[in-house]
This record gives sequence, C-alpha cells and structure tokens, in this order.
Amino acid sequence: MFKKTTLKNGLRIITVPMKSTQAVTVLVLVGTGSKYEKKEINGISHFLEHMYFKGTKKRPSTIAVAETLDKVGGIYNAFTSEEYTGYFAKVDAIHFDLALDCVSDIYLNSLIPEKEIEKEKGVISEEINMRYDHPMSYVEVLWNKLLYGDQPAGWDVAGTKESVAKITRDQILNYLKSQYVAQNTIICLAGKIAERTSIFKVKKYFSKIRETRPKEKPPVIEKQTEPQLLLFFKKTDQTNLALGVRTFNLFHPQRYAQEILGVILGGMMSSRLFEEIRTKLGIAYYIQTAVSSDPDTGYLVTQAGVDNKNIEKAISNILKEYKGMTQRKISKVELKKAKDYIKGKATLLLESSEAQASFYADQELLENKILTPEEIFKKIDQVKVSDILKVAKDIFQPQKLNLALIGPFKDKAIFQKLLKL
Repeated sequence: MFKKTTLKNGLRIITVPMKSTQAVTVLVLVGTGSKYEKKEINGISHFLEHMYFKGTKKRPSTIAVAETLDKVGGIYNAFTSEEYTGYFAKVDAIHFDLALDCVSDIYLNSLIPEKEIEKEKGVISEEINMRYDHPMSYVEVLWNKLLYGDQPAGWDVAGTKESVAKITRDQILNYLKSQYVAQNTIICLAGKIAERTSIFKVKKYFSKIRETRPKEKPPVIEKQTEPQLLLFFKKTDQTNLALGVRTFNLFHPQRYAQEILGVILGGMMSSRLFEEIRTKLGIAYYIQTAVSSDPDTGYLVTQAGVDNKNIEKAISNILKEYKGMTQRKISKVELKKAKDYIKGKATLLLESSEAQASFYADQELLENKILTPEEIFKKIDQVKVSDILKVAKDIFQPQKLNLALIGPFKDKAIFQKLLKL
C-alpha cells in the first residue's frame, strides 16, 4: 500500500513498499513540460532535462554523473512530455542512498555549463533529425500539430532546430528556477524500502529545494467544426497515418469506457482493426489504436503503415470500424475480453518498481489524487455495453475526424473525400 506525505514547503513524497523485489526506484517528477513553454523557448523543458546530466559541484562532469550509477549496475534516465519531466534511478536496494543522493544532486545542483549547452544543441538537433527520418514516430508529432495548431499543446516536445539553437543559458536557468520548486515536485520511492527511514532521507536530501510558486500553463484552445487533414510530403514506399478524433480528458466520467473502446478497436492482436487491416486484408504490418487523456486534452488515434497504393483502402476500413462501433452494441464477451486485457496487462507491468513509481506519481501530478490498481479495476468493471456505444456515438462524428499522414501525396482532395462517417 502506498503512502503520501506532503511537507510544509509543498513537496510531495510517495512511498510504495514492495516485498517481492530486491530493487528500488527513485523517481522525481516535476510538473512542467512543453505545454508550459512560450514559442521562443519551445523545447526548453526537454533541453533542461538533457543538461541535468552535464555535471554538478559534487560530480563535475558528464562521466562523473554517469559513473556513479554505472559502478553499481544501476538503470537511470530522464524523460520529458507535454505535462511533466522526470528523472529516475533504479538500483539494488543496498544502493538506495546512492541513488537518492545522485538523483537529488542533479535535480538541485546541476551546473548547466555554457560550453555544454552549445554542444547539446547539436545533440538535440540530431535527435530531432532522427525522429524526422522515422515516419512512424514523426506522424505523432504531426498529429498533435494537426489537433492543436500553433499553441503549446501542438508544438513538438523537443522543439524545433531553430528554437533550440536560440535558447540561452539565462533562459534555461530562469525556467529552472521558476518550475523546479517544491510545490511542483513529487518524489516517489518504490521497491524494497523502509518507509519511515526513506521519508526521513528524502527530507534530508531535498532540504534545499526552492519554495517559490511555479508558473501555470496556458489553457488549451480546442476548436473544430469539420474534418481536419495534414499531409506531409515525403518520397516513401510506405505511408504512415494517424487517424482519429478528439475525445475526453482525465476527469471525464467516461474515461474508462473510452479506454476500453480503444482496446477493442486496436489495442491488442485480437482487436477489430488488427483482424481487419492486418489479418484479413493483409495491408499493414503495424496497426494500433491508442487513447490519450491529459488534464485538459484527450484523443483516440489509430496509427498504421501501409503501401502507398493501399492508403485509401486503409483509411476507409478504419473509418468503417469506427462507424460500426456507433451502430451496434458490442457483445458482453468482447467487453469482458477488453476489460480483462487491460487489468491483466496492468498487473504484469506493475511487477517492476519503476512502473509502480510512475503509476502513483503520474496520478498525483496529473489528477492530484491516487487510486490503487484495485480501485481502478473496479471502475473498469463498472463499464457497461451501453457505455461503449454511448462513447462511440459521442466521439465518432464527422466534424471530429482528423488525419495526419506522411507519404508521397500532395493532393488533399483525395483524402478529404474519405473523411466521413
């Protein structure tokens, strides 16, 4: 069972003792990401994440930071999203103090050296190039751009090569001081830990965290009255597409029905779209449907890669499955399968300490409340066949359709005529 402790300065500590592991994960999550950025510093959250591995006073170089946990076989990394940035280390429980010391050190004491900033701009530029050359990933960037346009929710988390090149050390430091503060930070410890001792150690290692009030993100503007299309011309043998609709945010009462709907459509190998597009028609190697819900946005999207000559067939058949969900109730057997899939997969994933840490910290940061897996499973079990039909009818409407694709196409008219239900 987890425990949440909130200190006077607003810092939140979540402890998740696990008897079935010899590992421990230290995760520090800060509530800031690309949705909090301004246009001129787009990519700064991700840039700062990179810079946190460039040295501290105690560990004055990149290699000194890396060797700390390499020497004990630790697993460590960081990540940036639209909503948050995270830093974690997973080690044998006997090295818990070392992991906590290292993660707190880079979080509180990173030097952000000027010379490393200039070098890292090149590294991030290549990261952007890498994704640009990988259509399966880059279509996700285009999908967000299509939905949200020229506002933080529609910008690439990594920024652009142009915006990253102009970011200065002063801008990074100002952003750090503004956002990396106690009220905006969650520390989650999961694994083989002694709860009371662990909380005491976190208080000690994070005693110097800043206590100013963080800046809030601007509201997301969502407006759509007709199907939207974004073509990205590229000479490829395969067209990568993202086709879906705007849906519900994290706080919507039908969020679990929406998740189940996504699984039924394309979340597993026996899903409707996998069976239709890959097994029956044989026109795609990968096809998957995902549901994303944040505090202020949500969408359901199907991604696939198909031969250029099959792109119209793929789009038509995906939309056919969408429409079918609005016309007929699913069977109780199919609903149960989807529920059991979600619960079973979650149970397997939560066997690891890093997954446990993310599970609890993400909820606290995004929703400001935490449900146990069992409590979530109960909510999933409460979803009825009629709920799935209701959600499908709500979200699968022509004016909510969006299509982003990468391939050798320039004529929008071909695809606009397909976007109907």
